[in-house]
Amino acid sequence: MSGKRRAVFLDRDGVLVRTEVRDGKPYAALTLDDYEILPEAPAAVAALKRAGFATVVVTNQPELARGNVDSATLTAMHDRLRAAMPIDAVYVCPHDSAEGCGCRKPAPGMLRQAAADLDLDFASSYMIGDRWRDVGAGRAVGCVTVLIERGYTEPERLEPDISVADMAAAVAAILGREGAGGGTGG
Repeated sequence: MSGKRRAVFLDRDGVLVRTEVRDGKPYAALTLDDYEILPEAPAAVAALKRAGFATVVVTNQPELARGNVDSATLTAMHDRLRAAMPIDAVYVCPHDSAEGCGCRKPAPGMLRQAAADLDLDFASSYMIGDRWRDVGAGRAVGCVTVLIERGYTEPERLEPDISVADMAAAVAAILGREGAGGGTGG
């Protein structure tokens, strides 16, 4: 593994933070009042840290480009996230889909930047998300992909390596997989 660290890349909305679902589609909170960390997320992320993973949030936030949320509010949201759980870094794509950037998932730009910044090894890392875009980004760099099934009705679909019901189950699956391969009895 050449001294590089293993990581769990985490989508934000629908994984760590509650989303509002309307007509089968998830919508991120636009205000601090509506921004609610999911109850299982802090303990789940702490368990990943205890297991030796770097924890890295990679989040598409097109609402910045659309003018529906400002950067000060987004910073306050991420400060709240860091205060609630041990997050090593947060990477944000502020672009809308039409901009064609390399950082908006399913493009792997945020994951690649994090790997360069934090000396991470994709082959021993995981990507947890709740949408096909997250699976696509993880797959593009060779991470094991974990999809939290939220019942969205999106037309796109990529099959993840692991499907689970929530963040607690995602962490249990990762730790179980690591225990089976690493002899930690997990």
